[in-house]
Order: sequence, then C-alpha cells, then structure tokens
Amino acid sequence: MSKVKIVTFVPRENAEAVRGALGDAGAGVIGEYSFCSYSILGIGRFLPSDNTQPHIGQAGKLESVQEERIEVTCNRENVKAAIRAMKSVHPYEEVAFDVYVLIDEEEL
Repeated sequence: MSKVKIVTFVPRENAEAVRGALGDAGAGVIGEYSFCSYSILGIGRFLPSDNTQPHIGQAGKLESVQEERIEVTCNRENVKAAIRAMKSVHPYEEVAFDVYVLIDEEEL
C-alpha cells in the first residue's frame, strides 16, 4: 500500500481543527493507531498583496505568525479527500502544504 506524507502550516489556535479534519478523512493511520501526527512550532512569514483578505495581518504589510507544522501519513487513495478536509477547516486563503511520496518498508 503506497503512502504519502502531508505537511501543512497553520496558526496554533487552528491546529487542533486541522489535525481533526485530517484524521477524520483517514490520514494519520499507522497500523492500529489513528489520528497520528507530528507537530513542530515555528514562525511563518508572508506579505499579502493588495488583492487579499488575509486571516491574519493586513494587505501590503509584512506579517509573521507563530504556526504549527503538522505532518501526517496517508494512504495514496485517501490523499485528495484528506487535502479537501484540511482546506475546509484551514483559516488561510492560500493553504501551504506539501505531499511527499514515501517508500514502502518492503521496498527497502
């Protein structure tokens, strides 16, 4: 079964909702455990253009926000649903996320 890792960045106050949505969509399953995730705190920086309505900050002003980086594994067949679920609760207009293909243990 092929897996991927989904990584996203979210303000700390919204992290639990994003983790929950990913888990509800089937991401974060490792064996008999579900809703598995890993988080790291960091600072996100961005400059919203005049065409934005940012959740945090204001257009034309450089902003920095304490964010949580959330990582979950996901079966490839569930990845689109997991990303849709994540975006549905994420507060940002433009959701930054990465999807990494993982190697199955049998391939090592």
